Amino acid sequence: MNLKTATAVVTGGTEGIGLALAHALGRAGAAVAICSRSEAKVTAALRALTGARIRAVGTPCDVTDANAVAAFADFVARALGRPTVLVNNAGIGRFAPLETMTLEDWDAVQATNLRGPFLATRAFLPAMKAAGEGAIVNISSLAGRNGFEGGTAYCASKHGLLGFAKALMFEVRKHGIRVITVCPGSVATEFNGPSDPSDKTDRVLHAEDVADMVVATLTLPDRAMVSELDIRPSNP
Repeated sequence: MNLKTATAVVTGGTEGIGLALAHALGRAGAAVAICSRSEAKVTAALRALTGARIRAVGTPCDVTDANAVAAFADFVARALGRPTVLVNNAGIGRFAPLETMTLEDWDAVQATNLRGPFLATRAFLPAMKAAGEGAIVNISSLAGRNGFEGGTAYCASKHGLLGFAKALMFEVRKHGIRVITVCPGSVATEFNGPSDPSDKTDRVLHAEDVADMVVATLTLPDRAMVSELDIRPSNP
């Protein structure tokens, strides 16, 4: 894929891995569209992207809301044209032992981490199919392959995202669309809490590491597809 002529959509693109992805895709030449629930975060992210001379647009969008996602897809089409890349990055984590996990927290995690990718993919896929090309990137987690204490809701959602992507790949690859799922280990972002400034060992991944790997997989020849990719710290 030639990213210099691409339009890349990044959900949850205002901080952490999402913002790093927006910058990396933009540096590779793509026009970038981002969204987030927070208008203030969208504004700040767009200021940073345009300051880096990246062509970028964005608008608030709750990826769990079907009408909001449809409106976001219309916004992107008007502002940038046909989407070439969709990155399903928006995600949340709520962690607690099963017996104390509230139904509200369980539903919020499943809605953002599973319903969100479904709605975004459903909204942007038709244009990709019509063009006969595109890529859908899902940001999962090593928690999509493993479990950990207190992670029932999060692990279930990320395991589900892997299953979603595996089935989707078989549906769309005949239309020239690649489905790529990335499973990072621990990444130094606010999602995982503040980092310890005394820890100089660099034992966790950086958001830019994930973003650079996504760009590398997207720029493979169109005949090749990395369907699933685990990214781990080299010396945890």
